[in-house]
Amino acid sequence: MSRSAHPAGPRHADVLPEGHYTAPPADLNSLDPRVWAQTVERTPEGAVAVGGLDVRRLAEEFGTPAYVMDETDFRARCRAWRDAFGPDADVYYAGKAFLSRAVVRWLHEEGLNLDVCSGGELATALDAGMPAERIALHGNNKSDEEIERAVEAGVGRIVLDSFQEIARVAHTAARLGRRQPVQIRVTVGVEAHTHEFIATAHEDQKFGLALAGGGSSSEAGEGPAAEAVRRVLMLDSLELTGIHSHIGSQIFDMAGFEVSARRVVGLLTRIRDEHGVELPEIDLGGGLGIAYTPEDDPREPHEIAKALGDIVTRECEAAGLAVPRLSVEPGRAIAGPTAFTLYEVGTLKELEGLRTYVSVDGGMSDNIRTALYDAEYSVALVSRASAAEPMLSRVVGKHCESGDIVVRDAFLPADLAPGDLLAVPATGAYCRSMASNYNHALRPPVVAVRDGQARTIVRRETEEDLLRLDVG
Repeated sequence: MSRSAHPAGPRHADVLPEGHYTAPPADLNSLDPRVWAQTVERTPEGAVAVGGLDVRRLAEEFGTPAYVMDETDFRARCRAWRDAFGPDADVYYAGKAFLSRAVVRWLHEEGLNLDVCSGGELATALDAGMPAERIALHGNNKSDEEIERAVEAGVGRIVLDSFQEIARVAHTAARLGRRQPVQIRVTVGVEAHTHEFIATAHEDQKFGLALAGGGSSSEAGEGPAAEAVRRVLMLDSLELTGIHSHIGSQIFDMAGFEVSARRVVGLLTRIRDEHGVELPEIDLGGGLGIAYTPEDDPREPHEIAKALGDIVTRECEAAGLAVPRLSVEPGRAIAGPTAFTLYEVGTLKELEGLRTYVSVDGGMSDNIRTALYDAEYSVALVSRASAAEPMLSRVVGKHCESGDIVVRDAFLPADLAPGDLLAVPATGAYCRSMASNYNHALRPPVVAVRDGQARTIVRRETEEDLLRLDVG
């Protein structure tokens, strides 16, 4: 949300300092379609439904907190990305956003590829039936076991992240009698406009091999990336299929991709001139932003596809290169908007002259992003409609941390009461993936809803699950 002076009208408005909030909406019962999944709507009775199912029924059947995923929306977003880029490009869903066997099956059925970055994600992909040739393996420190499993399974590509990894993958592939397709991840010196912890293309971080040497990003091809190319081309057990770049996450500005593409094309030009090889693919990664609040303004897949295609074509034509195949890796942009987290209100504490603290039955164990990234979310009362005045609120969890905040500043109805249901939209990406057992909390289930039917695709943890691992 934008930072603006607190408007007149809501409770506590006369003394509250400037903060993370905007003016209250004209209608607290409205559901902005930019933030909510496509089948979410408020029913004539006042409650919210998704996929035709009332959230009160979902809470009764599956409990709270719970991640509720709109399967129709997820599949539609997969098709939108696939259709936007067309047959001359590859779309890899970034599994780190959220992965389960059901999601793998949806991806397979909708024609997307899958990017994984751990042995566990690879195991899930293979177990759910994703063809290995449609899987890419990422990671900055892949274990020998992860590399061997990927090569043995025949994954479509391994993205190399270090000189040591070049040797490990080459050795494993040679021992198994394989020629493994690989790409080299490069850092292009782009400072993406995003949080420090999710910017991934500046030189001073753990990912990739720098294009430039000596700490300068002004000249592509002078640094470790060019040396990595030389080493890979010398190894018979590796097939270099392209260059990979990823500049960050939750990005709305395409300017960083333009700089990245220009510098990657500079490396491709040097590879052609020095080695006589024109690589067939560029992967520009993912990181495209979504709307967490109505103030966010993400681009549609067809706009992104056109912008990236134009950038790559223009840079390659200027360099005299054949235009390579383009790959992208949306994760958050597909999964993020498709789910909301359903909570029950437990306690309310009104701090006179400040705000009301609304405690729910989840918290930082099911959504760490607010505490970790200062992420901002929307929230709505979903078990009923309300005509009460707006109340400036902070939605917090039940953990023993003052930083256990779900939504830092939001307007909720002043008649909010224990037992009401709240929903936080746009939690389909990273929330379940990054969930923890802090305070021995039980991680919530993921419930998929489609055409009036709901089913658990990741079950709720139980106390037995926790105790089973405690062998002391």
